[in-house]
Amino acid sequence: MARYELKLPAMGEGIIEASITRWFVDEGNIINEDEALVEVATDKVDSEIPAPVSGILKKIVYKEGEIPKVGEVIAIIETEKDEDYSEKEISPVSEVREEKIQHVTTADDSIITEIQDGKEAKLPEQNSVLQESMPFMSPFIKSLAKQRGISYQELMQIQGTGIDNRLTKEDLNNYIISGRPFRNYSVKSGIKVKDIPGVQKKMEVANENAEIIEMDRVRKMIAENMLKSKKTAPHVTSFIEADVTTLVSWRESIKKQFMSEAGVNLTYTVLFTEIVARALKEFPRINSSVDGDKILIKKEINIGIATALTNGNLIVSVIKQADKENIRGLAIKISDLTKRARQNKLLPSEIKGSTFTITNIGQYNSLTGTPIINLPEVAILAIGTIKKKPAVINVGGKPGIGIRDIVMLSLTYDHRIIDGALGGSFLNSIATRLENFNGDKIL
Repeated sequence: MARYELKLPAMGEGIIEASITRWFVDEGNIINEDEALVEVATDKVDSEIPAPVSGILKKIVYKEGEIPKVGEVIAIIETEKDEDYSEKEISPVSEVREEKIQHVTTADDSIITEIQDGKEAKLPEQNSVLQESMPFMSPFIKSLAKQRGISYQELMQIQGTGIDNRLTKEDLNNYIISGRPFRNYSVKSGIKVKDIPGVQKKMEVANENAEIIEMDRVRKMIAENMLKSKKTAPHVTSFIEADVTTLVSWRESIKKQFMSEAGVNLTYTVLFTEIVARALKEFPRINSSVDGDKILIKKEINIGIATALTNGNLIVSVIKQADKENIRGLAIKISDLTKRARQNKLLPSEIKGSTFTITNIGQYNSLTGTPIINLPEVAILAIGTIKKKPAVINVGGKPGIGIRDIVMLSLTYDHRIIDGALGGSFLNSIATRLENFNGDKIL
């Protein structure tokens, strides 16, 4: 018998870890190749990982609720194949997880994890108080605290209400609501939240005056990503109106025939995607990302389509090489991805690699908006609702008033590499293409 290491696959650009949500097979059970083995979750999608080989699930390295990093071994499968996977090859993952881990707080309050061959790391003398009273803190709590600028020393002062006095998310939220009274307290003070007059009372009152709803896992990660985007990229938004009367009339005249022949609806999102793909070829710098002080111009035009889910969350599915698809191809792909996104059946490859994102907020009757950039992209387009409005038109060579179909577009872009001239020119190119729309050329 040989051993096969099942590693956590890459789940998308910028994603370095995933949470194990469910194992479909227990240790010791027989599994078949391509059988659903484990479900993992990231900030973008829940995905099932199939068994790459047939055999016996010998060991589950990461259990449900735990968070492995991409490339780490999550399970060992015993196979009938000739390849030999020695114990030495798998020991780094399994042994590390059994070693004792000690956290050391340095002068700059950063958290350092030391692993020393099964022995506890020796703490510096100045941190002896921290070593004696150090409670267990989950990776989620430490990550949440780091996002909010709360040091490990500050965390040490908060009274936990979980099992064995562990800190919970509610404890951390209540502490923030109370004004973070330990912001300037040192670890050596030994003072807890409950020891400060009025703080615990403020927490209780805050809870009584509001209904507390826990964010689900996806919403937490969306919040983290949105915060990271706003902190990383200086956002600028430009707006433009476009007269899409010709486009609207053409769609109305052909949508029944299109549905009959293609089997899917001809939506405005499809038409906008086709036009945006062509505009991106004209302005390649919009189709890029930033890496330090370098600009990475992407060779492929992969357009992300933001889709609202029934639970209120959002997911971005990706149309790969959208510029090489015709209207029919785009319509079929967008319909399929949107349907499976709402059924939670997207594959990891279908939510990664986007180079530009479109969000159609017009379907909720919004005139316009200022969307947040989907990092590592540098721009995102929001499409408002199409409204009939009076507008100045050419009537027999003279200006007149007519009822037209008008849409407002907004482009949010990363001001580190896109200035107003480039952002405005790209947006104007999209508007011009919409106003000069010719359906006969794109079918």
